[in-house]
Parts: sequence; C-alpha cells; structure tokens
Amino acid sequence: MMAGCTSTGGVRQPSAPETVAPEKALVLPPPGGPSIVSVVERKRGNGVEQTISLFTSSSVPGQNSLKVQFFGGSGANPGAGNAGFSVINESGIAREVARSAPGVPMASSATFLQNAYGPFGYASGRSRAGDTCLYAWQQIRSSTNANTQARNFGMIQLRLRLCDARASERQLLGIVYGYTVTGTFDGEIWNPYGNPPPADAALGRTGVPIYPDEGGYRASPMPIGYEPAPAIVTRPRAAAVRSASTAQPAQGVAAVPAPIGPRVPLPGEAPQTSARPAAAAAPIEQSVRAIGVTVPSPDCIGDAAMTAACRR
Repeated sequence: MMAGCTSTGGVRQPSAPETVAPEKALVLPPPGGPSIVSVVERKRGNGVEQTISLFTSSSVPGQNSLKVQFFGGSGANPGAGNAGFSVINESGIAREVARSAPGVPMASSATFLQNAYGPFGYASGRSRAGDTCLYAWQQIRSSTNANTQARNFGMIQLRLRLCDARASERQLLGIVYGYTVTGTFDGEIWNPYGNPPPADAALGRTGVPIYPDEGGYRASPMPIGYEPAPAIVTRPRAAAVRSASTAQPAQGVAAVPAPIGPRVPLPGEAPQTSARPAAAAAPIEQSVRAIGVTVPSPDCIGDAAMTAACRR
C-alpha cells in the first residue's frame, strides 16, 4: 500500500530496438566500403547490441551486415534484461554460417588468421550465379591471465556477413582486416583488450641494428664525395665528300664535234705558236695530209702530167 503511494506514475517507453545515426555505429567498415545503410541498436542490462546493415550487391537472399555485441557489468537499460552470453563453439558457428547465405555451400577455413584485434575465423563459398559469400566471426577478450585483480572483464563479439557479385574472397576478407571498433567501455575494469604488450626487447640494445626498410645494410660500394670525372670521348669529324659534277649536254642540243686540224687565225689576230711538243703535232700534220687535197703545179697540166716528175 505504501509502495503504491510513493510511485511517481511516470510513463516509460518499453525497451525496443531503435535506429541510430550511422556515425554512432560501434564498428565502422574500412575506408572505401561497403557503405553503412542503417544502424539498429538495442540496449541491454549488461551491454548493447548493434546490427549495422551494409550495402549489398548480390543475388543471394539476405543483407550484408556487421553485428557487434558489447558485454559489460551494467548496461544503459537494466529493465531490458541481460543479453545471453555463449562462447564460440563449432556447432554454434556452423548454424550461423548456414543461416547467413541460404543455398550457398560454405566451407570454413582452417588457416589461423589474425587482424589488429586478435584471431578470427571465417567461412566462404560461391553461389550458382557466381556470387562470393563470406561469414566471419571474432571474439575480443583479454586472456585469462589478465582477468585478475578485478580488471579486464569486458568482451566484444563480432559477426560479419558479406555477399557480392563482383568481389573475390580475398577482397571480402580484406574488410575483416580493415574494420575499426570505435565503441568503448566505461571503466578500466571492463577493458576487453587486456594489458598493452611490452615494447620490443630489441629497442635500445647494442648489436641489434634497426633499419628504415626491410632491405637492411647494403654492402655494395657507395661513392660518397669521390665521384670520378666523366670520360671525354672524342669522335673524329667525318669529312664531307663532294662528288664532282660532270657537265652534261643539255637535252635536245646536238653535241658539236671537236675541230680537226690547225687553227686558222682570224684577220688581224697574231698567229699563236703551239706549246705542244713536235711529237704530238706530227700526227696532226699527217692527218692534215691525209685528208687534204693535192693541188697540181702548172707544169703538170695536160700531157705533162704523165711524166715521172709529176707522179711523185
């Protein structure tokens, strides 16, 4: 009776999932996609859940999504009850994989893989239409050794479902390596990541050089400050060859033959003596005699022409 009199009578909205802005997502996909379509959040007594719907381009039934659960000591809505906690086991994961991509034969990978938040597992397959599907799971929780002195009790579980008509398995797997967890817990005791790892033991030690790249020290000689002068190569100049042009008679003009015999001087011109030797002039006289006409003397005209003196 007294309890009924002391109640305030306020109206309370029942706890139900609600849509929040994409920038309030507790996990963000890597830069470049897939883009966030919507974020549905449900607050629990021991944490919060979010289902982040991602862009989907596939003929496989279902929506690409990233589901995240934060488990802590107390949530923002105690009246909604606590979320059930179950560890990751093989049979439970097999059921999740079968529901993620109906009709697609999925096979789990036996390779140990690890992203920035720790180990994870995944299953992949290809539909009849050629779409590639991937389902990945991860649990972020500190080791049992770190759960001492009332610290590191928080936990994060993630599930990623992706199907795409053009992407390959490697491309979908890159999203698992690229997503970023932005949500945090209130209080240091709920840190799900455990204690930070110690610094590398090689830092500050002598005899352990650290190089700026993986190539390390290069033993090849490096001429620093002593660079030889470049060799001067002299090349002989090629002399220009000019072909002597021979005078050729113009087309259509008849060639004039060279004159034969001695040159007759013009009237008023002094006679010129030949500079050529007598041996060279002899053939010319012979040729003149050969082609010249013999004029008989007046004594060898008529009957006197038959005499022996005229026959010479």
